[in-house]
Amino acid sequence: MTDPRKIVLVGMPGSGKSTLGKELAARLNSPFYDLDDLIEEKEGKSIAEIFSEKGEGYFRNLETSVLEETLRLEQAFVLATGGGAPCYNDNMSLVNSQAVSVYLDVPLNHILDRLNQTQIEVRPLFSGLETAEIILKLKNMYVERNRYYEKAKIKLRGEDISPELLIAEWMPFLKTKP
Repeated sequence: MTDPRKIVLVGMPGSGKSTLGKELAARLNSPFYDLDDLIEEKEGKSIAEIFSEKGEGYFRNLETSVLEETLRLEQAFVLATGGGAPCYNDNMSLVNSQAVSVYLDVPLNHILDRLNQTQIEVRPLFSGLETAEIILKLKNMYVERNRYYEKAKIKLRGEDISPELLIAEWMPFLKTKP
């Protein structure tokens, strides 16, 4: 059964899931979790090291396992997923069955700006790519992943998605609290 106190943010890499998630969790007085951080803690390795040493298949299965563990928590929380998490192992259905999913649909040009401002090297899917290659990869990823993201219960679109906007969209779900 969906627990409306659990909020799971999905969207493209660089869409602001972690940044917004931290702000939202602080406003709701709930813990914030980043799925990639939880995976790194469990493995004792960075996401890049896991990809490099064990491959994407291993990482995606580990990601699903850690997602399942997190969703089993009894408490309220805000969780930011990695960009690919909703697209593998039926993870989006899993999230929707146990939490309120929120799709942050940010224009690709804003995502590219954000990725350029952060360290591309920490994102294994973009490491070593030139700007033109990153743009092409982002466009292809968006086309492939959008159908999964669109299954989210709340869809927020635009470049400036605020915690207040997300809270306003989320409040009706609290009326269905289990």
